[in-house]
Amino acid sequence: MRRFFVNPEQLAGDEVILDGEIQHHLARVLRLVPKDEIDLLDGQGLCCRCRIEELTKKGVRLRVITRIPARERAFPIRLIQGLPKADKMDLILQKGTELGVVAFTPLLAERSVPRLEPERRQRRGQRWEKIILEAAQQSRRAILPRLDAPQPLAEALRGGEDLRLLLWEQESRPLAEVLPPRMPRAAAVLIGPEGGLAAAEVEQARAAGFVPVNFGPRILRTETAGFAVVTVLQYLYGDLGPATNADRGIPAPKEAL
Repeated sequence: MRRFFVNPEQLAGDEVILDGEIQHHLARVLRLVPKDEIDLLDGQGLCCRCRIEELTKKGVRLRVITRIPARERAFPIRLIQGLPKADKMDLILQKGTELGVVAFTPLLAERSVPRLEPERRQRRGQRWEKIILEAAQQSRRAILPRLDAPQPLAEALRGGEDLRLLLWEQESRPLAEVLPPRMPRAAAVLIGPEGGLAAAEVEQARAAGFVPVNFGPRILRTETAGFAVVTVLQYLYGDLGPATNADRGIPAPKEAL
């Protein structure tokens, strides 16, 4: 079933009117016709099965047939990502969404190169939101990940996650040694920019409860590191692992790492 995210207020009534990009995609790309059905999601936990009633140049009119809760079984992970150079953040947001990240916090670290003016930052934020939305639709996410505004470290470290990991190659422990045997409520993963985090930033993260971890002998690029940690956590605690583990909240043996 085709699915699209729309603004929550569009699903308040029994009739929905779609225009713009979604209208073009339904009519010109998918070539749907009246009586075809699609799913519309509000990105917050509601999925509406809708039937196309009419297609015109002004828009597509649909009728809501059923409303059902939209749930996810992904392990809740917030990725705190030091802003990288060029368009690497685009890739991080796209693939992180596919892997089940529930929130992205862009970090203005000491060694982050991008220093955007407010206007450019707003345009980039709009592009990032579109990347997340398209990745969520493609990967059949039920709930849209949250995108925070770029923020300094002290602000980014705030949060109530009970598992807090910092990928750092110095004075750190192997990831497998610090993962708890039972599923945590949520995790935050902190990744530095290309130049890494400064020593003072690492100490600040430690004081906030972040545990420095590593992946062994290899040093991962900033755009790769988050994917690696998120994939491991989703396999152990989330919906990428065996169904029995996801159902019971029991991770696979640590030897699997």
